[in-house]
Amino acid sequence: MNDFCKCIRKDIVFQIGNFGVGHLGGSLSITELLVVLYKNYIRFDVKNPKKPDRDRLIVSKGHSGPAIYAILCNLGFFGREWLKTLNKPGTNLPSHCDMNKTPGIDMTTGSLGQGLSCAVGIAIAAKLCKYDSKIYAIVGDGELQEGQIWEAAMFAAHQKLDNLILFIDYNKMQIDGMVSEICNIEPLAKKWLAFGWETIEVTNGNSCSEINDAIKKANEKTSPCAVILNTIKGFGVSFARDLGIDNHSMSVSREQYEN
Repeated sequence: MNDFCKCIRKDIVFQIGNFGVGHLGGSLSITELLVVLYKNYIRFDVKNPKKPDRDRLIVSKGHSGPAIYAILCNLGFFGREWLKTLNKPGTNLPSHCDMNKTPGIDMTTGSLGQGLSCAVGIAIAAKLCKYDSKIYAIVGDGELQEGQIWEAAMFAAHQKLDNLILFIDYNKMQIDGMVSEICNIEPLAKKWLAFGWETIEVTNGNSCSEINDAIKKANEKTSPCAVILNTIKGFGVSFARDLGIDNHSMSVSREQYEN
């Protein structure tokens, strides 16, 4: 699985390097999560990506599109030639995920704070349709400063949505600085517990084995579950990781992505 993560990282860097600039840090920090989800948990059909009773993944931090595109490509949703078109005119791989352009994208996202509300609605719809679908959502830590997140959290707990698992990419950084300095979200686990969610903390959010163990536990819960992943922004690519908060959106040279 670690080899597949390296493959996904190379394709993330390739896409952004081919265009010249893009959201690298936050794409790299969720690579392991995406690999574990798609390899071990998410039920999907490449030939029928709109299958009604499929599991769904809503990546609320839609600027992490390059990571989603890399794994969808490697799973066969579209050809590798598309990876060369990231953010370019007429592309099917826009800067933020768009369900109307890219096969395998379950919800158009990027307006931070809104993705969890969409996931809650989809989870309710799955129950109404009597599907056994699991609804997975990913949010950024800076995104938790949005009030809409907590409205959705309150409603999900009230509805007892045990088919909903939320992953928090807790890399401690947002576009303008450290989350703790801009608007501290701690105590994070206690907040989710107070809103009626089961809560699991993952010490190393870039460890496939720790992520896998957390998802196993989350799938056994009888309430919506928040999995807090302590990740590193830019993980796995030294020139991105070393930039710290400046890797949110950054330039990537031809030399960097070719090496």
